[in-house]
Amino acid sequence: MTDTTDDTDDTEESPDKQLVEGWHGRYYEDFEVGDVYKHPFGRTVTETDNVWMTNVTMNLNPMHFNEAYAAETEFGERLVNGTVVIALAVGMSVIDVSVNATANLGYDDVRHHSPVFHGDTIFAESEVLRKRELESRDHVGIVETELRAYNQHDDLVLSLERTPMVLKREYAEPSAAAPPGWPDGIGTQPEDC
Repeated sequence: MTDTTDDTDDTEESPDKQLVEGWHGRYYEDFEVGDVYKHPFGRTVTETDNVWMTNVTMNLNPMHFNEAYAAETEFGERLVNGTVVIALAVGMSVIDVSVNATANLGYDDVRHHSPVFHGDTIFAESEVLRKRELESRDHVGIVETELRAYNQHDDLVLSLERTPMVLKREYAEPSAAAPPGWPDGIGTQPEDC
């Protein structure tokens, strides 16, 4: 049997462990009117996504679940349920727009510009339209954005205005040890480094 122990002497010391702050999302002060955030990662819409959402929402339009019916329409195949596209685009925007939101106040001017089919890949971006402070609440501000979603052919498939109420940085007190969504004391802590 061969000895696989490593007898080499590591003279280099391991670097000190340190807790490094990751992305915590934007706070109210970080938004500037006119900024456009291209949200990371596209997502391909699958038949399963469409069927599940259609069933969960009890959407009875056969265009979403009946292949024979859809084949006879102008599209020639099933369309992805519009609520799938909305949910996907809004979800993609959270990392840049509303990780630190205390509430979503509204979704307005929702428009489906082009159909989405199984296998289309959706990409989303948000543009800051307006922002304002609140007299009644010091810890948050209102940010209005336009969310736009495109398919892999650069066709605009969805647009909507989204209005979250977003925490101000001084009230959030972000830290490397407690990023958004983590309770205090979970995982590596500063004293562990």
